[in-house]
Amino acid sequence: MANRIITINRMYGSNGRKLGKALAKELGIHYYDRELIQIASEKEGIPYEELLKVDEKRASQWRYPLEDPIQMAPQYRFYPMNDMLFQSECEIIRSIAEKEDCIIIGRCANTILKENCSSIFIHAPFESRVQTVAGRLDISEKDAAGLVKKLDKERRSYYEYFTDRKWLDMQGYDLCIDSSRFSEQQILSMLKEVYKNM
Repeated sequence: MANRIITINRMYGSNGRKLGKALAKELGIHYYDRELIQIASEKEGIPYEELLKVDEKRASQWRYPLEDPIQMAPQYRFYPMNDMLFQSECEIIRSIAEKEDCIIIGRCANTILKENCSSIFIHAPFESRVQTVAGRLDISEKDAAGLVKKLDKERRSYYEYFTDRKWLDMQGYDLCIDSSRFSEQQILSMLKEVYKNM
């Protein structure tokens, strides 16, 4: 595959999404995050807001992810919406990777594309991420801590369910960066070098 793809997995509050967006802007290439949900929405004919509810979450074995008629439509009744979204995003990610250089955030893109991408993992210590989230959302550190734990758990569960790999296994990534140790510009410089040398 000739196109250069960087995938970014991230702990919640580590600024992985922000870094990915800034990198795409500096490189002049597309950035895909929730844009993938919009494409899947159009492809599958399911409202964006409904797919957003199950984005980067594995299906519960005890209940349907959506409490509405969409999940009970004949084509989805026995197939959780989470699984349908993941399969649709797999097809979309592969299609995008064949057409252009880009940055893809989360959604197991590193395992979907395998060796056809450079996979990055952005992490940071828990306390640092709590402070980041508290400042970003203007909430208390206690509330931010609960949110960080909840979203990390969801991301880990999603990744491990769909890939059969450990989310925090650093050997599964080409480069792991502690975003609390470097400035945004230093990290962008590192990632631009990765892109340039792909």
